[in-house]
Amino acid sequence: MDTTSQRLAIIIKDLRRAVLAMGLGLLLGCLGFYSISSQLLAAIQSHLHQKLAFFTVAEPFLAHVTVSLAMTIFSIMPMLSYFLWRALAKPFTLSRSLVFWFVIFSCFLFYSGAAFCYFVTLPFGIDFLLDFQTEQLKPVISISAFVSFVSIFVLAFGLIFELPIFMVFMAKIQILPRAIFEKNRRYAVLVISIIAALLTPTPDIFNMLLMGIPLYMLYELGIVVLKLLRIP
Repeated sequence: MDTTSQRLAIIIKDLRRAVLAMGLGLLLGCLGFYSISSQLLAAIQSHLHQKLAFFTVAEPFLAHVTVSLAMTIFSIMPMLSYFLWRALAKPFTLSRSLVFWFVIFSCFLFYSGAAFCYFVTLPFGIDFLLDFQTEQLKPVISISAFVSFVSIFVLAFGLIFELPIFMVFMAKIQILPRAIFEKNRRYAVLVISIIAALLTPTPDIFNMLLMGIPLYMLYELGIVVLKLLRIP
């Protein structure tokens, strides 16, 4: 078995041990958040100024479950991050202190990205999309579609904002050295533009820039961090 396969086997084995804890955390979290899902949904509606409707009998229930699941994932991200970096620590010989800082900054970047999406990108994006309504064409928004839309974009933005941490990790384990990040900025701009086009809720340039500019700044931040840590 080659080194890559051995490392992958170690990671899978370690993550498999954490599945029970993650599953229990998801279950308990969902039950807890479901009890206040009506208040959470009302807060999201108020923030984004939307009136919602449902078209099937089960739709409101499923929307409350989706809100509960999304909030649970959002809340247990520190645990998920810890299990991930702990699994990566052994095969890639990461020190405990490094794993600790990876977990801290992973959570910080995730919550920063999620907050940026919720308070900046989503309001602008939804207002843009609803500007297409007319006197003859009025929006009737499905509660399940709305909740899924908001949940997916908030969580996706949080994950995308993890970019600097994974740049440091890839350079630390010598898969992608700092020089590659420095020399390939033009390709980074292209990839970031594609990601922004896919993830932002509207196709207009303004909302793409709301995602693309912070993401490119995070790319540059990753390079700066690599220099400060003297990681080649």
